[in-house]
Amino acid sequence: MRKIMTGNEAVARGAYEAGLEFASAYPGTPSTEILENIVHYKDVIYCEWAPNEKVALEAAIGASVAGARSMAAMKHVGVNVAADPLFTFAYTGVTGGCVLVSADDPGMHSSQNEQDNRNYATAARVLMLEPSDSQESKDFMKLGLELSEKFDTPVLLRMTTRVCHSKSLVTLEDREPRKIIPYEHNIAKYVATPANGKVLRRKLIDRLKNMEAYSNTTEINRAEYNDTEIGVISSGVAYQYAREVFGDKASYLKLGMTFPMPMAKIKEFASKVKKIYVIEEMDPYIENHLKMAGIPCIGKEVIPEMDELNTDIVRQAVFGTEMKTLDSEMEAVVRPPTLCAGCPHRGIFYTLSKKKNLMVTGDIGCYTLGSAPPLSAMHTCFCMGGSVSTGHGASTVLKRAGSDLKVAAVIGDSTFFHSGITSLIDVVYNKGNSVTIILDNRITAMTGHQQNPGTGYTLMGEPATEVDIPMLCKAIGVKDENLFIINPLELDKSGEIVDKALATDEPTVIITKWPCILKKFTDQDKAEFDLSPKKCEIDQEKCTKCRMCVRTGCPAINSGEMVEIDPQSCTGCGVCRQVCKFGAIKEVKR
Repeated sequence: MRKIMTGNEAVARGAYEAGLEFASAYPGTPSTEILENIVHYKDVIYCEWAPNEKVALEAAIGASVAGARSMAAMKHVGVNVAADPLFTFAYTGVTGGCVLVSADDPGMHSSQNEQDNRNYATAARVLMLEPSDSQESKDFMKLGLELSEKFDTPVLLRMTTRVCHSKSLVTLEDREPRKIIPYEHNIAKYVATPANGKVLRRKLIDRLKNMEAYSNTTEINRAEYNDTEIGVISSGVAYQYAREVFGDKASYLKLGMTFPMPMAKIKEFASKVKKIYVIEEMDPYIENHLKMAGIPCIGKEVIPEMDELNTDIVRQAVFGTEMKTLDSEMEAVVRPPTLCAGCPHRGIFYTLSKKKNLMVTGDIGCYTLGSAPPLSAMHTCFCMGGSVSTGHGASTVLKRAGSDLKVAAVIGDSTFFHSGITSLIDVVYNKGNSVTIILDNRITAMTGHQQNPGTGYTLMGEPATEVDIPMLCKAIGVKDENLFIINPLELDKSGEIVDKALATDEPTVIITKWPCILKKFTDQDKAEFDLSPKKCEIDQEKCTKCRMCVRTGCPAINSGEMVEIDPQSCTGCGVCRQVCKFGAIKEVKR
């Protein structure tokens, strides 16, 4: 049976067919849909959302040690979080096969940086596979689990956005049930003390030699000979681009296993072609291996070293030509991303934007858009969980410098669980005076509404213990009088609480609590919040065209000669109504 699937769907299918027992992940584009598809097989695969990527990999490691085939999935920056256990796991090896899926994001479509995680395979010394389409995504997932057990190593399955989200035909096969390997104590293998580590390090070196020998013979590293004037070496989706651009006018060495690199096979291919192009996205990873081996090649001299590639970019870079395209009189409207109409984050950011002498340190999530005009109410953003600790460092230095500039850190609920808790501990323990604002919109919104420890449900749809954020903050040491829970859509009250918090010279936490407007509301949501359908309308006779409502940045408000509210987009959140000083905006029931 054949089916059209995305790469992410295919990875999930490969895990199912290979007899996977355990899967854990933290959602992050472009990797999110892997676990969302594995949950379709929850009758035979246990799957979960972990609080962060480090926990996800550690849970997968535990499942592997206990004898099951396991996997962890994450986006590229998530591997930074999971790097600590990964590097040691490379030493100890596995019991059941274990695959770490890294979904890289060339072009930064939805990421704060552009990093090439092929470098992690080299640094951690773990076997790496790179699929170029959906069929290979399924096949390489299965192969990765087999090779993990064959070579006693974790395997890095390196995907990219285009492979994750593009669709192609995949041949489906039946699941191969596998018995969980009986667990036995093995302290010398799994207790990474210095004494054990020295022995494991030697075994790792020997393992690398065996893996390189395999890399030089495996069919997933294959030469395709045509015209030998030009030879192209490539991997992943870049191979597809090269194949389309060069056609039969070049020979190819398509690399599916890129660590250890098959240097013997590369040298053999190089001896049979006159000129070599290395076509790869981002870093000169393959290119550097060739040049260190003394093999002349053309790579980043012509191929861009940043952003995502495509056939037009490769064709222009190598041949200096462009494909003819049809001219169009239509202009594409550029629409920058913005907070949705009715987003609960708009209220708190509008409130913060009105505060003078305030630095707002931000985090990763929908609310990062609070940095965009017209709100412009977020001033830093580095990584998951970084807002609280960044805010602490900034406020400490400002206080020492005698500055009266105040600092507020903004972080989402899922991000707080991910890595903000330890940052808040740092603030409390070290007697900081920054304000932490936790935006609890009752779901992990940015990546498509995944459950988290604060929603009351698991990935598999089972009711779960809901982490009580206020109680957690109190347990950390935040005083009762310095802990506030507000509805962020109530601007006056929010402003009063923010002012009170900023005037406090102790660790202070504000929790804004209102569900994401796009969320499928639970019975608990409906009981706790007034979610009755409503909308706002402008009385044009009262409207002075001051455009204060426009400055909220709501996409439902259209500003031309007349300021109007789109009734189809408006959710009746009331932020615009509250900022209008002339009473020109009223709330009506739908």
